Amino acid sequence: MDTRPLSELVKDLSPDLQSEVRQFVEFLQWRRQRPRRRLKQDWAGALRDLRDQYTSLELQRLSTEWRGD
Repeated sequence: MDTRPLSELVKDLSPDLQSEVRQFVEFLQWRRQRPRRRLKQDWAGALRDLRDQYTSLELQRLSTEWRGD
């Protein structure tokens, strides 16, 4: 394994590969800076009143139809 600093390793790459490294680093910076959103589950229990009329599988199918998928 090469123990040289990253900057030296990148200098040895072709211009095309240096561009890929730059894009990857920019992606990592973007991913780190973007705000993390928590998954909202405010829909949980929305079909509770239908549980005596339908099985969970039937509700899954119906909800897909209601969404228009």
